[in-house]
Amino acid sequence: MSLPTHAQALTSSLAAANLAPGPAADLIPAAFSPTTQLAVSFGSKAVELGTFFRAGECKQAPQLSFPPEDAEPGASYLFILTDPDAPTPDDPKFAFWRHWVVGGLKPDGRGGKTLTEYLGPGPKDDSKPHRYLFLLYREPAGLALTKEDVREEEFVQRRSFRPAEFAEKHGLRLVGVNWMTCAGDGWKE
Repeated sequence: MSLPTHAQALTSSLAAANLAPGPAADLIPAAFSPTTQLAVSFGSKAVELGTFFRAGECKQAPQLSFPPEDAEPGASYLFILTDPDAPTPDDPKFAFWRHWVVGGLKPDGRGGKTLTEYLGPGPKDDSKPHRYLFLLYREPAGLALTKEDVREEEFVQRRSFRPAEFAEKHGLRLVGVNWMTCAGDGWKE
């Protein structure tokens, strides 16, 4: 899929899922247009703008890849996986739950330093499916974040993360987005 086609599909899917505009509007500005296409997959199953997963399919960290941006061939990137629906979509008082943060990534998913260890999605079986955002930011030259810059990793310390504020504070520029939905393994429609 070409980048312009992907950008249109992304915008439409985010609007249809009530993410942007919606709770992710601060993260994904209305005028956002991706400059790279973020590919995410759990094993052989790809995340494709709203793909549905069960929590059991997401126990291991996903594979990430993206082509280099035309204008920024040597750039490094920071990746965030976050849940705007924690603890439930009807009561997202712990949004944005921080599931995974990796800095210093290179295109095609090479390199990277884990800043928050991966914690797979885990919606309760009695919760509606959650939406999960995969956010890719270009890092400014010379940025060297540490785990302490992101905050502690204990379970309750992951809640109420503010990705937009974090990005602004560290000069990060959003360049790619993908998203999925996920429900508990025992969830029934």
